[in-house]
Amino acid sequence: MPWTWLAFAAIFEIVWAVGIKYTHGLTRIGPTIPTVLAMFASFYCLAMATRDLPIGTAYAIWTGAGAAGTAILGIVLFDESRALARVGSILLIVAGTIGLKFSTR
Repeated sequence: MPWTWLAFAAIFEIVWAVGIKYTHGLTRIGPTIPTVLAMFASFYCLAMATRDLPIGTAYAIWTGAGAAGTAILGIVLFDESRALARVGSILLIVAGTIGLKFSTR
């Protein structure tokens, strides 16, 4: 169950990180409310995951998955750079998070 909590935490992190773009500096109330709710949900799920997972592993996977997912959605939704070095760097983040997952007991 802790890995499920961590997966939801990462998903909610991606949601709020992308949501920030739509809030225009938290000046639009419509997108701000779900963005803030996703922030709280992300922190809650992370807290639940850390009851059974090492904090270093959980936090690194949470931030890594969130960063990679947000970068990918930036490419898809906002036409951000698809440069080879950028995509390669995202793949390195994904590889690192997978490595942490499989190295944790």
